[in-house]
Formats: sequence, C-alpha cells, structure tokens
Amino acid sequence: MTSSFRGTPLRGITASVLVLSLAACTANPTPLNRPGDVPEGFTAQVAKDAPVWPQADWWASFTAEELVPLQETAAKENLDIEMAAARVLQAEANNGVALSSLFPTLGASFGADRNGGNSAVPRASNRFTAGLSASYQQNFFGLEYHNLRAARENLRSARYAQSVVSISIAAQVADQYFTILSLRERIAIGRSNIEAAQRILTVTQAKVASGVSSNLDLAEQQALVAQQQSRLPGLIQAERQARYGLAILLGRAPERYDVKGQNLDNITPPKVQPGLPSELLRRRPDIAQAEAGLYAAHANVDAARAAFFPSLGLTGDAGYGPVAAIGNLFNPAGFAWSIGASVLQTIFDGGRIGAQKDYANAVERELVANYRKTVFTAFSDVETSLDTVQSTAEQLALIETQARASREAFRISELQYREGTIDILSLLNSQQNLFNAQDALAQTKLARLQAHLALYNALGGGWEQTASDKDYKNQLDWWPL
Repeated sequence: MTSSFRGTPLRGITASVLVLSLAACTANPTPLNRPGDVPEGFTAQVAKDAPVWPQADWWASFTAEELVPLQETAAKENLDIEMAAARVLQAEANNGVALSSLFPTLGASFGADRNGGNSAVPRASNRFTAGLSASYQQNFFGLEYHNLRAARENLRSARYAQSVVSISIAAQVADQYFTILSLRERIAIGRSNIEAAQRILTVTQAKVASGVSSNLDLAEQQALVAQQQSRLPGLIQAERQARYGLAILLGRAPERYDVKGQNLDNITPPKVQPGLPSELLRRRPDIAQAEAGLYAAHANVDAARAAFFPSLGLTGDAGYGPVAAIGNLFNPAGFAWSIGASVLQTIFDGGRIGAQKDYANAVERELVANYRKTVFTAFSDVETSLDTVQSTAEQLALIETQARASREAFRISELQYREGTIDILSLLNSQQNLFNAQDALAQTKLARLQAHLALYNALGGGWEQTASDKDYKNQLDWWPL
C-alpha cells in the first residue's frame, strides 16, 4: 500500500517547517523587568569570614558523624525522592511522544481472507494482500515543534522539582535527627530535676517528722515533684514520634527504628554566607523550576497561535495484491502505489482555537506572576534565615549564662535549705528557675541548628543550575535525538 518516502523531499520539507516554526516565535514577556526586582545585595547581617554558598554535602561539615550515613540512606531510599524521579521519567516519556510528531508515521500490513458459500457457485476463494503506508503532517507555523518545546521545558521543570525535593528531604532528615537528640536531652534534664526534687522531698519529710517544717512545705514539694514527672510522658511520646518521622524519611518502617545520639552537645553548624541576590537565581532549583514552567507556557502560547494556520499532510501507499495464492503475492503485476498531499485549514470551529489561545495566554500570565513570587520568596527566605541565625546565636549565649547562674543558685539554695537558713518557697523558686533555664537551653540549641538548616535550604543547598544541566543524564534507556 504505501511507499516510504526515502528521497530528499521529506528532509527538505521538514527543514522548511522547522525554519517557519522558528520564525513564528514571538518575544516572550520578561518577568523581572522592574527597578528593584533583583536587589544589589542582602541587607541582613552575615558572617564575613564564612564561605560563600553552602556545599552540596553541607551536612558533612556538622560535628555529627551519625548524620552523614542518615543523609546517604535518605538520598537512596526516600520515597518522596523516588516519586520525584518517577515524575522525571514520565516527563521524558512525554517528551518522546512530542518528538515523535515531527517524524512521519510508517506502517506495514498483511491480510488474508477466505470467502465462499454453501453452494458450489461461487466457489470458496482466498485473497492475500501486503503493503506499506506512510503519512506525515506538519503545521506551517510549527505547532508540533512548539509542543515539543513545551514538553522539553516540562522535562526540565520535573528535573528541577526533583532537586527541590532532594534538598528539602536533606534538611528534613537533619531537622528530625536534631529534634530527636534535643528531646532526649530534655528528657534527661527532666529526670535529673526529678531526682533533685525527690532528694529535697526526702529532706523535707525528715524536717516534717522532726517538727522543723510544716505539712505545707511537704505538700508544696510533693506538688513540684508531680509537676516535673507529668512533663516526661509528653516528651517521651514526642521523641518516639520524631524517630518514626525519621524512619519514614529514610524509607523504612517506623517500628523499632533508633539512632545512637543522646544530646546536642558539641554539635555545631558550619558557617555560610550568600553571594549576590542575582546569583541566587541560579542556585535555587525552585526558581529554575518556575522558569522552566514559564518557558513551557511561552511554547504553549506559540503552539496555540500556530493552530490558526494550515497544516500540510503527505500520504503514500504501496502494496501487492489481492491475489488468490500466497506464492503469487509479490508478483510485479500485482504491485500498486499512490501518493497524495493535502492542506488542512480550519474555517469554523465555534471559537475553540481562539479559546485555546486565550487559555494559553492566561496560563502564561499566571506563571509570570508565579515566577516573580518565587524569586521574591527566595530573597525573603534568605533574609529571614540570616536574621534567625543571628538572633538564635545571641539568644543561645544569653540562655547559657542564665543556665549557669541558675545551676549555681539552686546549689546554694539547696545547701541553705538543709541548714535551715531559707524556707521551702525560696528553694522551690530556685529549682523551678533551673529547670526552665535548662529546658530552654536545650530548645534554643535546637532552634539555632534549625535556623542554619533553613539558611542552607534558602541558599539552594549547594545546588547550581549550570552544573545540574551539564551533569544531567537521561534516565530512560533510549533517547530519540
């Protein structure tokens, strides 16, 4: 039935269509076109002696050896990362589908049938056919090419989205791990204070028995012991749930999962500072993702515009038959062929093509606003994180001083209470102050680490668009170009 167009005319037609496609492209809107859209520098205080931009493996610079294997496991087994990788495969497949529309469609056929009836006339007979067919259709202004552009930008977007997920998971793993250690530290502080309170309770009971103190002193100390004991179950539950959360991030069942660390002592985050805000545009995968989505919208607008123009179609058939015997199927006398060309132009469709163009323009407008918002949010994230890093560092230094002073005050108060120079209320006040200061210290150490995690995330986690595009490997086993 068809021939397969093996001469130069097809290549010439394809090249002509692509040239017309490129000529049909229009200028795209520029999202960051207003004064001040990209500031000259960040205003928050930065560590001048710190390296610029975080390393891709920033977690290795923490003084927490257990964190490194946790990150390596998450990078390989986290289910959110796995889902993001599957979405990249889907985008690659869609790109292959869009690419296929630029090439002709070839087909082969073979048919066999037997006809007859109950009477001798007509007699039963066989018929055999075989042939090839080819068809090719392209819009004069590159509809198929613009669809391919959109598919490839969607592929870029999916890859950048995978990087967004990977960076977020790395920060979540570190956050969850530090949360576990902080809760364990707070549990240890609570138990230590319960022991101290029970020790004082024993002294108070002895004083009541000897008539030195009243039952009021005993009741107040008993109430303090019960109050501190009541805080432990909530902290223990929170620590258990944090371990469950970390197990999920590592792609594991939560039952019986555990880590070795017990506190946040000696864990210090590496210092880092941002470069210029303009450089941040190439170091945040969410900005690159928004940019790719915007380019895809531009391509869709061009495709919607091209749909107004006619399409050229070429068809061809070549084949043998029908013949009665399969041995005669490829007899030159039974060969037949045909070729044809057509131009298709929509005259009336009830406004469908115009509505599709309006929709594509509206989507483009939305994505321009989304890109601007993504960029401004990135700048805000960096400014906020820098401020939080500075404020938590200052707060931590003050609370450390408070905790040391409270510890000394409680030690002196306990001695004075044993000697009878102060009453139970003064001791209770000192003990409560110590517990609050120690608990606040553990929480502030966690807050400082979380502030640094937020900063690494805000600075792109060591990701760089140029390096990502250069090192990218297609995940499918085939690639059409």
